[in-house]
Amino acid sequence: MKIATYNVNGVNGRLPVLLRWLEETKPDVACLQELKAPDEKFPLAAIQALGYNAIWHGQKSWNGVAILAKDREIKELRRGLPGDEEDLHSRYLEAMVDDVVIGCLYLPNGNPAPGPKLDYKLSWFERLTTHAAKLLEYNLPVVLCGDYNVMPTELDVYKPERWVDDALFRPEVRAAFHNLVEQGWTDAIRKLYPKDLIYTFWDYFRNAYGRDAGLRIDHFLLSPLLEGRLKAAGVDKHVRGWEKTSDHGPVWIEIT
Repeated sequence: MKIATYNVNGVNGRLPVLLRWLEETKPDVACLQELKAPDEKFPLAAIQALGYNAIWHGQKSWNGVAILAKDREIKELRRGLPGDEEDLHSRYLEAMVDDVVIGCLYLPNGNPAPGPKLDYKLSWFERLTTHAAKLLEYNLPVVLCGDYNVMPTELDVYKPERWVDDALFRPEVRAAFHNLVEQGWTDAIRKLYPKDLIYTFWDYFRNAYGRDAGLRIDHFLLSPLLEGRLKAAGVDKHVRGWEKTSDHGPVWIEIT
């Protein structure tokens, strides 16, 4: 099974890019973030025309996540991260595809930091960590993938000294990510490429993509039952170079 995650940065505005990428790479499952569209505006017909089923959790103008599966049934398990009934952001969607539980997430950005947005990010991280621990208890193959808005190490950011005060790189945010991983999750990209320079995001400004001045903020965390089934992983970096594209590149893994 090939599973991909892609922050599309507006599913309708970037729809030609999304469809082109789906048709070119044909992932079995694709997790999308930042739909920036309410539920009724999700482009289901265009996605179904390529053979994909879909579930989604939309929100007007902001956030939004979706899970697509090609010629496979999607059994929705959860929409929304537990732990805060007042949190109405559309940032988490969970489903079963074949024998794999897939959590698609869009973690808060947290800037400007310090401040209430960073506090919300850290609180969301705590809720994710609590939920992730419960998922591990089920002893099922689980993938938690999406835009985590964190660069775990200095290897994951171009010129890390420029990011020390940013909410994507602050020590407490990186600590939250490492605390989550330490539950027993495997960072798929780093499992296969422990020392390679790999980015998943390039800003629209200052020719970041042309200079390869990027960040690795889109991650796959795999439960112990999937670590041995991981066979390949990568980033479709060239998609970031397409016209009217997202500032993220699609990331993917292959499992047996």
